[in-house]
Amino acid sequence: MPIPSADRQEGHTFPVTSSDGDRLIDRLHQQQAMDHPRRASTLVRDPAPGLRFAFYGRISTTGFQDQESSRRWQLESAGRVVDGAGVIVAEFFDVGYSRSLPWTERPQAAALLRAVTAPERGFDAIVIGEYERAFSGDQLLRMLPWLRRHGVTVWLPELGGPVDPDDPAHRALVRLLGHQSRREVLRSRFRTREAMRAQVRAQGRHLGGRAPYGYRLIDAGPHPNPVHAAWGRRLQRLDPDPITAPHVRWMFAQRLEGRSVPEITMALNRRRVPPPSAAPDAEWTAGRYWSIRTVATILANPRYTGFQVWNRHYTDHRETLPGDKSTQVGGPGRRANPPADWAVSDRIAHPPLVSQDGFVRAQQVSARPAPQDGSDRRYRLTGLVICGGCGRRAEGTWVHGRAAYRCRHGQDARRALGRPRPLYVREDTLLEYARGQVGAQILDDAEKAFDEISGRLRAQGMTLVCDGDVITLHDPGLHAPEAPDNPAQESAHNLQISTLTWDNSHLRRFNKPRWKRPDKSRRKCRCKPLKSRLKSRSNPRRG
Repeated sequence: MPIPSADRQEGHTFPVTSSDGDRLIDRLHQQQAMDHPRRASTLVRDPAPGLRFAFYGRISTTGFQDQESSRRWQLESAGRVVDGAGVIVAEFFDVGYSRSLPWTERPQAAALLRAVTAPERGFDAIVIGEYERAFSGDQLLRMLPWLRRHGVTVWLPELGGPVDPDDPAHRALVRLLGHQSRREVLRSRFRTREAMRAQVRAQGRHLGGRAPYGYRLIDAGPHPNPVHAAWGRRLQRLDPDPITAPHVRWMFAQRLEGRSVPEITMALNRRRVPPPSAAPDAEWTAGRYWSIRTVATILANPRYTGFQVWNRHYTDHRETLPGDKSTQVGGPGRRANPPADWAVSDRIAHPPLVSQDGFVRAQQVSARPAPQDGSDRRYRLTGLVICGGCGRRAEGTWVHGRAAYRCRHGQDARRALGRPRPLYVREDTLLEYARGQVGAQILDDAEKAFDEISGRLRAQGMTLVCDGDVITLHDPGLHAPEAPDNPAQESAHNLQISTLTWDNSHLRRFNKPRWKRPDKSRRKCRCKPLKSRLKSRSNPRRG
């Protein structure tokens, strides 16, 4: 009887027993031998020699292949190879693993290799049902010397017997089969990709996957392939979802009015609009929040124009040798394709949620910062403040009604050991210390004086580098160093220091995180009343 599929996944050897059909054939042979002794002498097979074989097979997918039928035909092919030479006593069968993976990364293949080195293994040789199912490239050639040292041979149906590593013809055939196996992987990729591209262009077909937010999948008629249509397969197409489609239209309308993506995200959360869900069986999930990336992805999806678009992203297998997963560096990564590589349908394939002109204009919108209080916020030193810790330019931020600059290079892990603290410095502090260095006039109007200082810094190409507690003014006109290896750190490390150095060590104690600040109440007597101790802890000094 056939071996249960659940047992074959454990990575052990299993004896191959005869089925009821095999026993029926044996009975027919015995009956024929009694009725026609002379004819039966030519039909009854000789008893098999003492060789014991371990069978190895594989299928790459479970959704499009019948595991039992594939295992059966590979096992029968291997049985014809060893017919008259021995019997198959063990079986190893991998399900859902690519041929490009080395044997050590396939569970059943790895179990077979471990069984080879076992002191009391139950087989003498390995038989393969089909070369392409077991090997790719030069995998077999690399394994043959190791198997020979353990006294195990490999039998192939393409050779009709064992592989002889010393025979040049055998080695040439194995190398040819390896290249053919690898070529089949690349050919399947190419054919599938080009067929999907043609289906999108000519038919506007939905090629599977979840519908974008704002759409739902509906029936689109029978499958164009008559065989698939006879099996009951039908096509699907996108149709506006009456619940979520109005939200998508609202997003594009707000974007065309000049609102920024964060503003649209905050408005969606305030309106308690259910966002898309990561669950495959639900379009949205209540209780979650919109993110800026989700809104930006929706606003950049051209499928909302009614055209079917495919190949916006591709899976980079990161293979040094294409088609060979053993040369893969890291896991597969999803990367964006340029618009020139997209496959777009020749005509509109589903009802649009935004016009073509509106979608193009939405991509060109650059929303201006609009403070809620309507005030005009100016950043005089934009692009002139450089973080000395990482070499990046600091970004402007508005804090307590005035401009400041920050670099959040360590915000995600600022408490981690060895991470630099985020940079934060006020704009008026920078301009005040740069006043005497650029030769600006002392004006009564501080705003005009700051405008003159910032204009002089920008005109002369000078930058302010903030590193920890020190602010340094760099003037590239004093010294022109050689081009550094890392341009991002040029201003922070390779330019000559002009003259200005500002010591901020007296504020170092207040820049520490709250959990690192010294607590004076801990040094006081514990006999102090509890009310007084709590009061001293609840009012720490602020910088």
